[in-house]
Amino acid sequence: MTWSEMQPLLSQACWDTLYMVGWSTLIAVVGGLPLGVLLVLTDRGGLLQNVLANKVIGQIVNVARSMPFIILMVALMNFTRWITGTTIGREAAIVPLAIGAIPFFARLVETAVREVDGGLVEAVQAMGGNTWTVVRKVLVPESLPSLISSTTTTIVALIGYSAMAGTVGAGGLGDIAIRYGYQRFETELMWITVAILAVVISVIQFAGDYAARSLHRRGGQSGPAPKLRLLRASTATSKTV
Repeated sequence: MTWSEMQPLLSQACWDTLYMVGWSTLIAVVGGLPLGVLLVLTDRGGLLQNVLANKVIGQIVNVARSMPFIILMVALMNFTRWITGTTIGREAAIVPLAIGAIPFFARLVETAVREVDGGLVEAVQAMGGNTWTVVRKVLVPESLPSLISSTTTTIVALIGYSAMAGTVGAGGLGDIAIRYGYQRFETELMWITVAILAVVISVIQFAGDYAARSLHRRGGQSGPAPKLRLLRASTATSKTV
C-alpha cells in the first residue's frame, strides 16, 4: 500500500479516535468528578458522612473498574443500541468508553481530593461556609493540579480503550491496525499506526504534566495565608449578597 493510499485512511482514523476520546473524556469528567468528591464527603469524618452510602457507591465503582473493557463493550451492547441506535461506529463506541472511564476517573478524583489540607476546610467552615462552599472554594481548586493529572491519565487510558474498540468495528486507529495491518498483512501501515498513537499519547502527557506543574507552582507561590484571605473575602461577599 502506497502513502497516497494510506493517508486518507490514517487521517480519518485519527479524527475518529480523537472524536471518541474527546467525547468520552468529557462525559467521564462530568460524571466522575462529582462521584469522586461524593466518595470523600460521605466517608468517615466527611462533611456528609454516610457510611452506608459510601460503601454502596464505592462497591459500584469497584465492580465497574474491575470489568475488562472488551467484556464491558459486549455487556453494554443492548444499552448502546438503545442510546445510539447501533452497536457499530464511533458514536456507539463512546457509550462503553465513557461508562468504563467514569469509575476510573472517580477513583483518581477521590485520591486527589483527599490530599487537600484539612486546615483550609476547617477555616471555611469556621467562616460559615457550607458544604457546597467547601467543595467549590477549597476541595476542587486546591486539588486542581492533581485533577488535571488524573484527566491526563484518563485520556491516555481511553486512547488505549478506543484502539481496543476498533477491533469490534468502532473505527479509529485500532480498526486500521487490525483490519489493514493485521488481517491484510500491511505491516508498514500497522507500525505507522502504532507510531501515531505513541506520538499522540506523548503530546497529551506532556501537555497535561506541564499544565499540572504550572498550576502547582502558582499554588505554591500563593501559600496558605493569601488563600485564606481570599476565602474570607469571598465568604463575606456571599453573605452580604
